[in-house]
Amino acid sequence: MTGNRPQRPNRVDSSPERAPKPYEFVSFPKERPNLQRPVGHDKYLSDRLHGTLYLTVKVQTSLHVSTGVVVMGSDIGSRIPLIKTMVQGVDQKLSIQGSSLKGCIRSVYEAITNSTLAVITSKYKSQIPTERLPCRNKEQLCPASRVFGALDWQGLLDFNDAKCETMGFATGFMPSLYRPRPEPDSAYFLRGKVAGRKFYYHTVRAIDKGQNAGIPVQQAAREYTFTTVLHFKNLLPEELGTLLIVLGQDSKHPIALKVGGGKPIGMGTMTVTVEKILQVQNLQQRYSAYNLNESNEVTGEKLQQFIQKNIQAAHSRLIQKPQLEELTAVLRYPTDREPPSGMY
Repeated sequence: MTGNRPQRPNRVDSSPERAPKPYEFVSFPKERPNLQRPVGHDKYLSDRLHGTLYLTVKVQTSLHVSTGVVVMGSDIGSRIPLIKTMVQGVDQKLSIQGSSLKGCIRSVYEAITNSTLAVITSKYKSQIPTERLPCRNKEQLCPASRVFGALDWQGLLDFNDAKCETMGFATGFMPSLYRPRPEPDSAYFLRGKVAGRKFYYHTVRAIDKGQNAGIPVQQAAREYTFTTVLHFKNLLPEELGTLLIVLGQDSKHPIALKVGGGKPIGMGTMTVTVEKILQVQNLQQRYSAYNLNESNEVTGEKLQQFIQKNIQAAHSRLIQKPQLEELTAVLRYPTDREPPSGMY
């Protein structure tokens, strides 16, 4: 009960008197993860899928992927005295590191498959179910680790940096964000164990505090677009299909990515379009020719058929339906949800 207790506007929890949480937890599957030996890297297997996804990623709410560096605004062409930076190439176009894309995509892939956590903080290790601890034996890996990698295992996906199509950048002003407060009696825990994987809701816009109240950040504004390629090899149809669901290609589960900083205040929403897939049909050609035949490009109606075929395989053989429904409720986009008000 909180009726006789002074209210603290800088806390965000589920009590009726306060703003709703900007996040929710996706529960862990009840069954233990199915640990298997991963496929090797030594050759392209004829019964698996190999190729390249060509992606366009569109900013829906302002995006800031921090470098951790604060510079003088004059150094990057800004009038702001000091500003937190994003990666910016010699052509003055913003860039999203492949590692940032991999991290946000993997977290969703983990949540909707029966997988372990990729990383944990040692402080809460005892409160994580033992079957959800990160994979440490490269001969016994969960579904996400077999695809994205684990200790001593490289994985089957190669992420590239995403390059912005727009010259220059926008300047935003983020409020100060408090660290998460996972107290023992909070929503973070259920019967003494962590409640699940945490995801932030998408919102219709991101909060900007303005120059006099916020922290200046270099960012990509709404409608900016980035392009990137994602190489895959030796994937099962259900593994590629699950990746495509994560990228928002399942019309029954229209989800968007959350990338970078400022997630609690609505920042970082990005939608993905698969422009084409370069699929290796003739494995002998992969070894004997430098350039792939253009006939290997899958576009248009064939592309949609290919995507839906693999998505169906994912639903049949890999996806955890309850967890996918829970996650879709959080990451569904478009949304009419407003960003949280008050302190953060």
